[in-house]
Amino acid sequence: MNELLVIKEELHYAISLEEVLWGGLLMAVTMVIHGSGMIATVRACNALNRFITRFKGPVYLLGLGVLIIAAWMIIVIDLIETSVWAGFYVLKGAMNSFSRAYYYAMVNYCTLDSGYLPLHWRLLEGMLGLAGWMTLAWSTGVLFTLAQAFQQRHTGLDSGRTAVAMPYLPPPTDQPPPQDSSHG
Repeated sequence: MNELLVIKEELHYAISLEEVLWGGLLMAVTMVIHGSGMIATVRACNALNRFITRFKGPVYLLGLGVLIIAAWMIIVIDLIETSVWAGFYVLKGAMNSFSRAYYYAMVNYCTLDSGYLPLHWRLLEGMLGLAGWMTLAWSTGVLFTLAQAFQQRHTGLDSGRTAVAMPYLPPPTDQPPPQDSSHG
């Protein structure tokens, strides 16, 4: 009997303007937090990298430490963003416990879980998943850029030498190269 009631509710469910507006606002807040956090992460890592270039010792290990700090900063930023969504769930009565709301928000932020919010807030589950995908991709880009700079510094490509790019060469064929007919 309970299953029939759930099916009946789902048949009458329509996405509300309130749900879309709150979801859009939560995504915007997430992007503001993330953008600010990514800028802070890059600035902090650049400052640390400038500082460690003064040392003559194990700069390589210190550079790895900077990458670890960047990863930790990104994780903290993601935790803050997730807490905004969890706080909203509790504020709007969609969930009754912040720890439970936080758990489900974190799971949904990293993967895509569904079915934990009341029907009239169900769209937020997908919107949180989208926000998670966008911010995690952004974080990956920042971490990749920092790691690439680290690698360039420690492979000698950063010391005034230019890297030699290997052009793509097609596999050899038995045919002679085409003749240029424009020279007569």
